[in-house]
Amino acid sequence: DVINEARLKVWSRQPASFFDEAVIDADGTMVETTGECKVGMDINYKGQWGYHPLVVSLANTGEPLFLVNRTGDRPSHEHAGEYLDMAAALCRKAGFRRIKLRGDTDFSQTSRLDGWHDQGIRFVFGIDAMPNLYKLAEELPENAWQKLPRPARHAPTPKPRSRPENVKEEVVCRREFENIRLAGEDVAEFDHQPVKCERRYRVVVVRKDLEVFKGQQKLFDKERCFFYITNDRERPAADIVYDANQRCNQENLIQQQKSDVRALSAPVDNLESNWAYMVIASLSWSLKAWDALL
Repeated sequence: DVINEARLKVWSRQPASFFDEAVIDADGTMVETTGECKVGMDINYKGQWGYHPLVVSLANTGEPLFLVNRTGDRPSHEHAGEYLDMAAALCRKAGFRRIKLRGDTDFSQTSRLDGWHDQGIRFVFGIDAMPNLYKLAEELPENAWQKLPRPARHAPTPKPRSRPENVKEEVVCRREFENIRLAGEDVAEFDHQPVKCERRYRVVVVRKDLEVFKGQQKLFDKERCFFYITNDRERPAADIVYDANQRCNQENLIQQQKSDVRALSAPVDNLESNWAYMVIASLSWSLKAWDALL
């Protein structure tokens, strides 16, 4: 709370455009440890021992707003709704005119969607590809689907360069490993009311056309769908997908917290003291962000 009070002072010195919209991301990450006597450590479904902290951050500046340590066996979304509410309240106190929440399928928090919608908070969450959503997607007429264009990752260079040989692809073909290639993507949308909600929301679905090869031989085609739930009915469906994909930038922040400032590590002997260490060490990253803002 003290750190966030200082954060508000830094934000208050920013131009008016800074407060157009706060984009808040949430994700969990595993902090592994080889220690055997750390109180609160536990094992996850992958067989990893350690802690499973929750990171809630501001995508605009890459600042960690809340960092919550949990035992290693806890699900990613545990306590996420509570801390997303706290992050939204912090941004509202700072003067942001709009607030948007983002997260992957573990963070859809359907029991809270109505409350966020009533507060004027926008959200874009992944939602599990359950059979009922697949059925709704399959029932869409073919003209409801549109090609999903992917923007170029890098600006074109003045002199185009020849692409180097794909060594990995050559090895996969030579050894006849199963290889899945993306042939194309389509996007569509429909309305859906989750069981824990009292209103219908917009669901944007991406249908990926995949080709399965073994060596040079094509085995078969298959399709896979990804679903996103949102209360944003203004932007095109493709923009909702791009927005959801940009949440991957938080993975970079989490990696930097692990490697650069080592905030996401467990050097002491119990859950609470490691939690305190994580929060204290993450302040160095916030100081870096504040220095840039000022």
